[in-house]
Amino acid sequence: MLKLRFPAPYPHSHPKVEDVNAVIAEQMTLGQRAADRVAKVVGSWPFLITQSCLLAVWVVLNGLAWAYKWDPYPFILLNLFLSMQAAFTAPIIMMSQNRQSERDRIEAHSDYQVNQKAEEEIRVILDHLTAQDAALKVIYEMLAADQIDNK
Repeated sequence: MLKLRFPAPYPHSHPKVEDVNAVIAEQMTLGQRAADRVAKVVGSWPFLITQSCLLAVWVVLNGLAWAYKWDPYPFILLNLFLSMQAAFTAPIIMMSQNRQSERDRIEAHSDYQVNQKAEEEIRVILDHLTAQDAALKVIYEMLAADQIDNK
């Protein structure tokens, strides 16, 4: 009788897939968390609407004030405050974006590792299917030969 050959079972020796979110959360510093929080707040509709309302109140109060205008038109003090806010907000948002690009690199590397593992396992599955095809061919030939002999 012909001996059939099947590949050895796949050992699954690769390291486990890590949760990228957990890895990144462990690595984040207090400054990075603060930068992300500031970027999230400043880049939101509630912040934009609140800031617009405050600016409108500032302009209206200074425009309607008869006796004491703390910032008369063209609102130099308001311009100073907005410039200071922009001077601090822009670098903080850039820090958040830099951290996000680092996160993207970590995720891309993790995806690459998962793809390598998947490719290796698919190769093993295809080898096993090829062995099964060969075994089925031998079995079919044996059954066909047996059927011919029985006629």
